[in-house]
Amino acid sequence: MLTVNNLSVQFGKRVLFDEVNTTFSHGNIYGVIGANGAGKSTFLKIISGEMDATSGHVHLEPGKRMSVLNQNHNMFDEFTVLETVMMGNKVLYAVKKEMDALYLDYNDSNADRIGELQVQFEEMNGWNADSEAAALLSNLGITEDLHYMNMSDLDGKLKVRVLLAQALFGNPDVLIMDEPTNDLDLETITWLENFLANYENTVIVVSHDRHFLDAVCTHISDIDFGKINHYSGNYTFWYESSQLAAKQRAQQNKKAEEKKAELEEFIRRFSANVAKSKQATSRKKMIEKLNIADIKPSSRRYPAIIFDQEREAGDQILNISGLAASVEGETLFTNVDLNMNKGDKIVLFSKDSRATTAFYEIINGKQTADAGKFDWGITTNQAYLPVENHEYFQNDLTLVDWLRQWAKTEEEREEVNIRGFLGKMIFSGEEALKTARVLSGGEKVRCMISRMMMERANVLMLDEPTNHLDLESITAFNNSLKNFKGSVIFTTHDHEFAQTVGNRVVELTPSGVIDRYMTFDDYLDDDKIQELRKKMYAV
Repeated sequence: MLTVNNLSVQFGKRVLFDEVNTTFSHGNIYGVIGANGAGKSTFLKIISGEMDATSGHVHLEPGKRMSVLNQNHNMFDEFTVLETVMMGNKVLYAVKKEMDALYLDYNDSNADRIGELQVQFEEMNGWNADSEAAALLSNLGITEDLHYMNMSDLDGKLKVRVLLAQALFGNPDVLIMDEPTNDLDLETITWLENFLANYENTVIVVSHDRHFLDAVCTHISDIDFGKINHYSGNYTFWYESSQLAAKQRAQQNKKAEEKKAELEEFIRRFSANVAKSKQATSRKKMIEKLNIADIKPSSRRYPAIIFDQEREAGDQILNISGLAASVEGETLFTNVDLNMNKGDKIVLFSKDSRATTAFYEIINGKQTADAGKFDWGITTNQAYLPVENHEYFQNDLTLVDWLRQWAKTEEEREEVNIRGFLGKMIFSGEEALKTARVLSGGEKVRCMISRMMMERANVLMLDEPTNHLDLESITAFNNSLKNFKGSVIFTTHDHEFAQTVGNRVVELTPSGVIDRYMTFDDYLDDDKIQELRKKMYAV
């Protein structure tokens, strides 16, 4: 379907890709992964024709159509929502525009041309294009009253959905998407997962959302050492198999037959679990056909995130009664009564992200509630990761001196100890002498996690902890919170994070709170809870 031959990309002296040869086959969904800076987005731009490679070429099978999820949210501001979606099929849209223009000036001289265009339009199922575009929009939560509005009148989050509909419109043969779940709510992401799981053409996608990659991918395309390798299975299969291969490489004394049996058992276990997948049959066949030699250790570096507690908390963690907050007269949440128990790992959830952020700011004493009160248990000590960390990095301290601010003892203040903490978060050698002001978004979050580790709190509060992090950091963070013995309250758009860490869901609404001891998936799948949610937001 799509072939890449001898592709090389070089920026100055830096080689990003070195003679890459690979094929993306019909019917497969490829999740492109790689460390930050490996070139994931650059690769998508090259295969979509948006950027030129230094050498080599990309070949799309003749007669096939490629569609790309547009990243420029303001590009179509002068067009209506429906027209923007139809522009996703460039050939169909061009035929329609020419036909419309000729109809306005209909005469004998252009009648033949109109006839030719009508035949083309018919062959492309053009007469149903309006209704298909409208159906796509409705499935993505864009109601009919918005279809004829100009794109400039939509807010940013709705624009993202329209551009998603544009990319999906007309059933393209190759669909290319860079971070398609950004700015989408969970319901829309679930719809997209279901849509792609049943999609019969080729999809190439970059995403940091592991649940999404697991739900839709038949293959993982790993960018490493300037090359791209395809592996059968989803992200979790790639991650666990690469970890197993790394462990086996370290076991020099283990016999080859024992290693082979261990890998075969791993594949058997995974093949059995695949039955839960929407693409179960084809994926199970791929995994069962997998050659043991195909599984290779990854060169990725995973941060060592370990949260220790200075002391264990007693039974009283956090008691909240009648808490309420609003912004500019708009209610964010009211009547929040909550008793957080020892060992609770609460997924704090709301359709309005301003509500969850206001909640954290209030219980951390950074904002005043409209009503109500909260009390922390006397044996608790808390660490907070805010969604906005800008204020922490407005200085020229080196990372060593920056982290030293949270040291509690003289021993902790020593440079060798501080560098140890930073090393765990993959700031080694000269990187530890960078100044706070010049850090990237991901580096700032890793510093904030180092700070939390140093605080040794028994209650952790995390507002969108996966923002700006790469897959390696997200995976390590997720695993550390599953193993943490204290209490956690967190908000995340990362479905896998919510499902695997949380044991309780608390949803803040303008009409009150919904509070259930259950997993995140069970919460979303419960019909009675979904009815209750509709009522609570309908104010």
